[in-house]
Amino acid sequence: MMSFFEHYLPNVVPIWNGDGGFVQAIWQTLYMTIVTMIVSAILGLILGVLLVLWDDHGLLQNRVAYFILDKIVNIFRAIPFIILLAVMYPVTHAIVGTGIGATAALVPLIAGTAPFFARQVQNALVTVDPGVIEAAEAMGISPMGIVFRVYLREGLGELVRVTVLTVISVVGLTAMAGAVGGGGLGNMAIAMGYQRFQNDVVWVATILILVMVFIFQFVGDIITRKLQH
Repeated sequence: MMSFFEHYLPNVVPIWNGDGGFVQAIWQTLYMTIVTMIVSAILGLILGVLLVLWDDHGLLQNRVAYFILDKIVNIFRAIPFIILLAVMYPVTHAIVGTGIGATAALVPLIAGTAPFFARQVQNALVTVDPGVIEAAEAMGISPMGIVFRVYLREGLGELVRVTVLTVISVVGLTAMAGAVGGGGLGNMAIAMGYQRFQNDVVWVATILILVMVFIFQFVGDIITRKLQH
């Protein structure tokens, strides 16, 4: 079996383990994805709920606050991630102390993901039946109570779906961050594979990224189906 891999993946086998190898790259990609999603989920959920509450038809209607937050979310969503990496470099360096590496990549990853997730949360929560919200208001439940007992509960299935969508997007962003020194499988594919004309390295890195995406999608689909039934 080993001879098979050595024959068809001559550049992959020597760098599978050890510093800078595939195993380390896999963990770096998972590290960037998980930490980015945890922080972005918290920030995005808060921002998404505020967008719903401050909307013209929201429970805490506030046109000025909604306008400002809506534009901030739109601006960060509109900036291509590769440009955001460059724009955020001074901020990243100030926070982390370096602009290179998996930890440094977290800053632009979160800056690009949180607004995206906030918009997804907003879209998920506006699908909640207005009649249920009106009934909760008639019962005297506070706006925050409605958020937790109605919006988040009724929209849980849709929130899981958009969370999976965001996780898959983050995996793709980590690959792009890796291309500019962020580490992970993206860095492996570009720096170790493409730039050195080692096609087997590129293909294995790509396949590993796809496997991660499929696993996240599979788990998300199972959770969504359970919540819907």
